[in-house]
Amino acid sequence: MIQKLLIANRGEIACRIIRTARDMGIATVAVYSDADARALHVRSADEAVHIGPSPAAESYLVGEKIIAAAKDTGAQAIHPGYGFLSENAGFAQAVIDAGLIWVGPKPSSIEAMGLKDAAKKLMREAGVPVTPGYDGEDQSPERLKKEADAIGYPVLIKAVAGGGGKGMRKVDEAAQFEEMLQSCKREAKASFSNDEVLLEKWITSPRHIEVQIFGDSHGNVVHLFERDCSLQRRHQKVIEEAPAPGMDPETREELCAAAVRAAQAVDYEGAGTVEFIADASEGLRADRIFFMEMNTRLQVEHPVTEEITGVDLVEWQLRVASGEEIPRTQDELTIEGHAIEARLYAEDPSSGFLPSTGPLDWLDLGVEGRIETGVEEGDEISPHYDPMIAKLVAWGEDRDDAIDALVEMAETAEVWPVRTNAAFIANALSDNDFVAERLDTGFIADKGDALIPSGEPDEAVLRGAARIVMVSNDDQPEALAGFRLNRAPRHAVALSHRGKTHLVELDDTPFEPSLTGFSDGTRIVVFDNGQAFGFETEIRGSGAASAADGAILAPMPGKVIAVDVKEGDNVKAGQRLMVLEAMKMEHALTAPFDGTVSELSASEGGQVQVEAVLAVVEPLSE
Repeated sequence: MIQKLLIANRGEIACRIIRTARDMGIATVAVYSDADARALHVRSADEAVHIGPSPAAESYLVGEKIIAAAKDTGAQAIHPGYGFLSENAGFAQAVIDAGLIWVGPKPSSIEAMGLKDAAKKLMREAGVPVTPGYDGEDQSPERLKKEADAIGYPVLIKAVAGGGGKGMRKVDEAAQFEEMLQSCKREAKASFSNDEVLLEKWITSPRHIEVQIFGDSHGNVVHLFERDCSLQRRHQKVIEEAPAPGMDPETREELCAAAVRAAQAVDYEGAGTVEFIADASEGLRADRIFFMEMNTRLQVEHPVTEEITGVDLVEWQLRVASGEEIPRTQDELTIEGHAIEARLYAEDPSSGFLPSTGPLDWLDLGVEGRIETGVEEGDEISPHYDPMIAKLVAWGEDRDDAIDALVEMAETAEVWPVRTNAAFIANALSDNDFVAERLDTGFIADKGDALIPSGEPDEAVLRGAARIVMVSNDDQPEALAGFRLNRAPRHAVALSHRGKTHLVELDDTPFEPSLTGFSDGTRIVVFDNGQAFGFETEIRGSGAASAADGAILAPMPGKVIAVDVKEGDNVKAGQRLMVLEAMKMEHALTAPFDGTVSELSASEGGQVQVEAVLAVVEPLSE
C-alpha cells in the first residue's frame, strides 16, 4: 500500500483526497502556489511544497515542479485529482518514468480517449453506440459542409480536442455553417492548439447521462451505475444526480454494459466516466443513447455515486494504484436511495453570473448533508482559479426526499461578501418541471430569468435589516427616535442597498423568523433563501432618504483601466463611463440614464472592491 501521497491539485478535491488518505493511514503532501499559501488543503496536509506563482500555468500545470516535490518529500505516488494535469498523458508517463506511482489510468488509455474523433472510432469497434455524425480526416470546409448537409440540420460542430463547453457550435441551417465552422475552429485553436473538428447530429431533448466505471490491473472492470448531469449552464454542469431519473432496469443494464465495453477497449485502470448523450424525446431508451466521450479521471460529481453505493472512490483509486483488485464485484454493487449534488459557485446570478472573488468574511453552509469544500471562513476566493466554493450533496430515500434536503441546504447557505448561486440552485431544484423529471440539457437556458433571483430585497428582508439596526443601536439615544409613551415605537431606518435607498418604518409587526443576519459595525447583512443582502444604514425619526439610484457600483473586485468622464459631465443613457478589469475580462460600466456625473471616485489604475461606489449620475432636471 502507498505510504505517502502527493496531491497534484488544490481546493476541495485536494481536501477530499487528503481526508480519505488520512483515514487509510497514508501521509499526504500538498502543493501550492503563491495565492494558495494559506489555503485549506495546505493546512490539512501533513506537508506542503511551494511550486510557483499564482497563475496555474506557472505552478499547478508545471509537471516538472510537481514531480520534483514528490521526490524531495519522499512521496511514492501522485494523485492528480481532476482538472489541471489529470488527463495529461505526457505528465502521467513522466510520473511513471520518475519511478513514482500514478494514481490514474495508463497513459495509453488517456491518450486513446483524448481526441474525440479517435475515441468515437474506437468505441464503434467495441460495439458502443455513437452519435450519428462525421469524424473523418478530411477537414476541408467543403467536405465538412457536405457531411453536415447529409447528416441533416441542426448539427453540432465540436473540436476534437475540446472540453469544458469550448469549441462547440450548434448550426440550425445550412446558411450558417461556414460562419459557425470558422468561429469554432478559431476558438479550438486558441483553447487547445488544435482546430480539427467533428460533426454530430443535434439531439432533440438531450439528456447528459454518464456511467461511473472502475478497472484494475488484474483485468477486472465494473460499473457503479449512472448519473444524470443534464442541468447545465453554458455547457457547465450545475446539478448532478444518481441514479438518472426515468431510467428503467433494462435500459440501465444495456447502458452500463456499453460503458464497461468502452473501458475494456482501452484496458482501463482506476476511476473513469463514460459520458453519453440521450435523445429523451420519448423517454430514456437504450437505442437512443449515444457515446460522447470518456473522462479518464475522477469526476467533480463523484460524491453522488458514493452516496448511492456506499463506496469511497478515492479509497478504491489508492488501492488499485497499489496493485490491489477492485474491492467489490459487480454483483456486490447495488443502488440505495437517491443523491443530488449542486455546485455552489462564487458568482452573482442577478448580474449575469459575473464571478465574485474576495474574502469569505462570513461562511456558514450548515451541518446537514454532505459538504465538499476547500475553503473556510476567513479564506479567499481567488481570481486565479475555478470559483467553486463547495459541492452541496444530499441523499434521500427517494428523489423527492433528496430534492427537499438539497433545497434546504441551498436556502440556508450563508456567504458574505462573496456572492453565490445558492438561490439560483434552490429555484432550479424547486421548479415544477425538475421535480416532475421533465429535464434536458436546455433546462436552465429555457427557463431563463425564471430561475434567477431578483437580487432585490423584499419587505421582509428590509424589515429584518431594520430590526438588526435597531438591536445593534439600542444603547444609543437616536435609536429611540419616534418613541411615544403608551404607543408602539416607530422608527424610520434608511437602508441603502446597491446604491438604492429604502426607507423602512418599524412598528410591532413580528419579525420574520426564517431570516438570519448580522451587523459588522459598518454594514448590515441579511440572509434569505440563499441570497445575501448588504445594507448601509442611517437611523431617523422621520423623513426620507436621499435617492441614489444613479450610483455606479463595482460589480466585483478589480482594477479601473479607463475613465471616460469627469465630474460635471453630461452623459447619455448607455454611455460608457469607465472600464473595470476583473477575472481577466473587461467590463464596461455605463450610465443608467441621461444625466450629470455629480460624483466620481474612480481613477485610472485604482483597485476597487465589490459594490464600491465609483460614480454617481444624477438625472437631468426637467
